[in-house]
Amino acid sequence: MTHTTESSRMERRFAALKEENRPALVTFVTAGDPDYASSLDTLLGLPEAGADVIELGMPFTDPMADGPAIQLASQRALAAGQDMLKTLQMVRILREQDQDTPLVLMGYYNPIYRYGVERFLEEAAEAGVDGLIVVDLPPEHDAELCEPARDAGIHFIRLATPTTDAKRLPGVLNNTSGFLYYVSSTGVTGSAPPTPEKVEQEVNAIRAHTDIPIGVGFGIRTPEQAARIGQFADGVVVGSALVDCIAKADTPEAGTQAVLALTRELAAAVRTART
Repeated sequence: MTHTTESSRMERRFAALKEENRPALVTFVTAGDPDYASSLDTLLGLPEAGADVIELGMPFTDPMADGPAIQLASQRALAAGQDMLKTLQMVRILREQDQDTPLVLMGYYNPIYRYGVERFLEEAAEAGVDGLIVVDLPPEHDAELCEPARDAGIHFIRLATPTTDAKRLPGVLNNTSGFLYYVSSTGVTGSAPPTPEKVEQEVNAIRAHTDIPIGVGFGIRTPEQAARIGQFADGVVVGSALVDCIAKADTPEAGTQAVLALTRELAAAVRTART
């Protein structure tokens, strides 16, 4: 069964932001970190705090593309009993109060494969998931998840990096929808950012090949950095800095408050990035 994605939640959101001449603030948190209840409170508070798109991490035991902050978040969530059923349940609860904010599940193929691809896609679409970022499935394996996801009306968002050359780029862009996630530095998440000037050049080079929105992430931790990247990117992705708020908090409630406070600061920064 094929759904059209002519005017999906994701496309409507990026189109509206283009009208406002500002980038999207894309926030990442791990589902179930540090526990289900607090994580749900954080998720439900993000749209009001200014998140334009939410990435929700699916915890996994071996998140090899992620830096220490997000690896530890996965471990905390798994230790607290988070699983795919609970992650999809969180999305359903979000949708009861928010029909507009696009939500992307991000993670690795193993948990999806174990859950069952068909069952996962059916339940994710029904829950209100808008997109998937699965970091360890290259374009060569599109038939496994990317194409069935598209048929279920779920965007498949790919990552491009500074090492994605002109020969590789068409493969990355093929079947990508929603937005392209440009990983601005090689290495794991949360590591040192390259210069904004360099990232801007690289984003413009990709723009020559596609009109899909481009979100930039990896190493963006402060409102100042978010504003600078937001001058040219269609989306500014912040993950490790938010996850660190949870890790450093004395209580789960304080973690939620810290995440939402930083989200408000980042949102204010991207809203004025181009003025």
